Amino acid sequence: MFEMRSHITHKILPILASAAFSALLSGCSHEAPAAAPQQAMPVKVAAVSLSPVASADTYVATIKGRRSATMQPQVEGNITRILVKSGDVVKAGQLLMQIDPLKQAAAVQSQQGTQSQKKALYDYNKIEVERQRKLFEAGVVSRDTYDQANQSYENSKADYEANAALTDTQKQQLAYYQIRAPFTGIVGDVPVHVGDYASSSTLLTTVDENVELEAYIYIPTERAAQIRTGLAVEIIDSEGNAVTKSTINFLSPQVDNGLQSILAKAPIPHGAKLRTEQLVKARVTWNTNPAPVVPILAVTRVGGQALYLSLRKRKGSTLRIRYL
Repeated sequence: MFEMRSHITHKILPILASAAFSALLSGCSHEAPAAAPQQAMPVKVAAVSLSPVASADTYVATIKGRRSATMQPQVEGNITRILVKSGDVVKAGQLLMQIDPLKQAAAVQSQQGTQSQKKALYDYNKIEVERQRKLFEAGVVSRDTYDQANQSYENSKADYEANAALTDTQKQQLAYYQIRAPFTGIVGDVPVHVGDYASSSTLLTTVDENVELEAYIYIPTERAAQIRTGLAVEIIDSEGNAVTKSTINFLSPQVDNGLQSILAKAPIPHGAKLRTEQLVKARVTWNTNPAPVVPILAVTRVGGQALYLSLRKRKGSTLRIRYL
């Protein structure tokens, strides 16, 4: 009996194991349920229209004033007075600084003393020649005596006039020891101090009117055939916004050898918040032509470098426009 049960058990166990393995394979072969299809996003369709599009280039420009003065002395000496500071608004002729004038003042005083002596001799000879003329006409003195008196008068007159001119020159030289504003403007940096020795090469300060400004634009010679007066110019800030608008009114007849560029000038309208010697960006518009214009949201960036626009033609083909 025991041997019969063992024999049946050996035959049934492989059959059960085979059935369990088949059931396991059958369960693994069932496919997962398919995902629901994504819904397409709605797309707005609009006709592409032609609009004026400007062709322009941007260059670095320098703002300069038509009235800007660099104050340097025409004489030498120690600075004794500084009457202004940076940023002061001064009027034409206002005293800015003074250089020690004592030496020149002494020279003027000495020259004036010499002039007084020559003036006295001139006045005497003027009276003497008139007296000799009357005596000569009365027959009291000879012609030679009268001629000598007249010669002395002419010599003293010429000597006095030459000395008077030299005195005036010395007085004008004395005025150079006072540094005055050439026009109404704003004082720039004052790099000198009281007591400093100043010569003709010493920079004392600057005076800028800060009106009637001009943009100095250096345009490469490759654009020589296109540049002309009357071209529109926009002064733009760091964010690309227009600060003010102008037009080119001057073109240099020469090419800058160092930069290989052509100097163009554009006047800056009054009220623009710009300063002399300020570096700005100037956008020069060469021409304006009609071109397709689409909303910025329709443009996609590919690879982070170039802009592409996909348009669908009526026949179903795709038109790709690349904007560099």
